Amino acid sequence: MTKETETLLASLNSQREHVLGILDGLPAEALRRPVLPSGWTCLGLVRHLALDVERFWFRAVVAGESVELESGDAAWQVAPDEPVETVLGLYRREIELANAVIAATPLDAGPAWWPDEFFGDPPPRDLFTVILHVITETACHAGHLDAARELTDGRTWLVLT
Repeated sequence: MTKETETLLASLNSQREHVLGILDGLPAEALRRPVLPSGWTCLGLVRHLALDVERFWFRAVVAGESVELESGDAAWQVAPDEPVETVLGLYRREIELANAVIAATPLDAGPAWWPDEFFGDPPPRDLFTVILHVITETACHAGHLDAARELTDGRTWLVLT
């Protein structure tokens, strides 16, 4: 793995740890309860990150794996009887699989697959661009989880004063 790949992966892993860390200690009821008017739940957001972000971008787009992908907002939906640890475990597993793709792929490698029928935009240029996109999306959602957690029980992840 190149130094550039290691640096990008360290940044991505920091955001992934933030997602899991801000949720640590929240009871299942709080993870399933919508906090904002839009109605998403913390657990649904983690499922979205696992399926629509990690799985889609790294396994499907970069590696060209034939993987099951959700449509619409289905990835955000968590069945009432689905255990919390199943969703968190799914995210951790997709991270492991994504990291394997990243480790095996040069940063300048173009996408192996792109769903033209869903996205009119051209595909990302290379793995480097995909990693930057995923860092940005994960960081954005980590911020959403920060707000949800603070509204739920007052806990904050990192406050610089």
